[in-house]
Amino acid sequence: LPAATTAVYKQWIPNTNFETASNWDKGRVPCASDVVHFEKDKVVSVFVRSPHALTDMYLPLNGELVLAAGAGFVAFDGSWDPGCDSGGTVRFADAEHHAWFDPTLWQDVLPSGEPRPSGPIFSVDEERVPCRYDDVVFQPETSFRVNIDSSQPVIHLRSISVMGQELNTPASWAGYLGGPSAPLQFHGNGTLQVTGTGCPDKSGCACGNALDGPRICAALLRASGRQCPEPACQSPLQPLGHCCGVCGATINLDFTPDFDLQKYQDRLVQELLSQPKYAGVQMAISKVHKAQTFLGILSRSSTPLIQIVLIDDRAGVQAGTAAEQLAADIMENAAQHGEALGISSGKMEVATGSTASGHVGSHPVSRITAGTVMGLLFSLLFLGGILFLYRKGKLRLPALRLPQPWDRLEDPVSPAPASDKGFDNPMFSVEPPGAALGEETPKDLQVFYLNPLYDASETET
Repeated sequence: LPAATTAVYKQWIPNTNFETASNWDKGRVPCASDVVHFEKDKVVSVFVRSPHALTDMYLPLNGELVLAAGAGFVAFDGSWDPGCDSGGTVRFADAEHHAWFDPTLWQDVLPSGEPRPSGPIFSVDEERVPCRYDDVVFQPETSFRVNIDSSQPVIHLRSISVMGQELNTPASWAGYLGGPSAPLQFHGNGTLQVTGTGCPDKSGCACGNALDGPRICAALLRASGRQCPEPACQSPLQPLGHCCGVCGATINLDFTPDFDLQKYQDRLVQELLSQPKYAGVQMAISKVHKAQTFLGILSRSSTPLIQIVLIDDRAGVQAGTAAEQLAADIMENAAQHGEALGISSGKMEVATGSTASGHVGSHPVSRITAGTVMGLLFSLLFLGGILFLYRKGKLRLPALRLPQPWDRLEDPVSPAPASDKGFDNPMFSVEPPGAALGEETPKDLQVFYLNPLYDASETET
């Protein structure tokens, strides 16, 4: 099936090129009078673009130098080099810490490889790392080394471009992994798998990085000082797939098979986000899977929904207020055109710098439906609890007997005469003499019974 949504290209930022100044401990490219030192136990792949004169070079035990046309190394002849007055030892920096699941090491690019222009659309943190239907790009004529440690069994991708060559089939990717460069470029316990297929669902596809969410957040917080920035609102929102709380608004939409994620995003951008009053508002929209809960207990199943996250550049008590207004407009638009757009219901949450905000709004239909369902569930739970306690013997219910019409027709039983000294023993039944023959028993006849539980000999002692 063709991709239902626009392909997303994510490009790896770091490289291990020889000519990149940040790859050297002195912050500059080695010059003629320098001694180049690669750690012998560090695995590395280094791309060399141009020729270099060096005094000496120590190479690693396991690595490669990839030479572009005309590139190479020559021994320094001792002549004066204007850019290299004092020689020394220049060490290649450690590239082992560059992790695949670090959002700061990726950028969105156009199919041409140029950075995607900044606009009102952003991504939650889990989606800043390549998702399962994204195209991954390593810049042409660059070398790299990336740690692919992962909590996922397999990291699925649509394609991977290396050295200007796009690998978009399982066979082509398997061939590349069998070559000499792949083990030097990728390390860690993860497994990359190229599928060559895009998202087949027009309602969008979940990113697939939820299992590595803690790894993504750890890398992001490590880069930002190990803590989230202090929000301006007292009760910030926590969108799914995002590491830190935000001020603004979130909307969760339930959708039907007619929903088209890309068309709906374009509609929101053109009709609402483009309005001057919403300048400075940014939106993230994607399909996510929300874990289902019942009475605060998480279940193993999850529900797909469309999550919209809205933030703005307001500060102080105004933080999130523009995002809140846009969320209200989106909810109103969904209420009016939801059926045509494939939206069945929606729920809005707001958190702004104003202490008066922090409420939850719902589409009327969904609110009534949810209230009805929750009422039925609590009623069933209450009745079930009573039945459970009754069967366990921990609860006694009063026996209620309503008088029936036919009860009034029965004659009341007259009390036995005071002179009658007999009694009914349910454990011992003896018919009076003559009863078997149908004779009438005289009223003054006294009948005595033997009690099997009573031993007369015990009273004589």
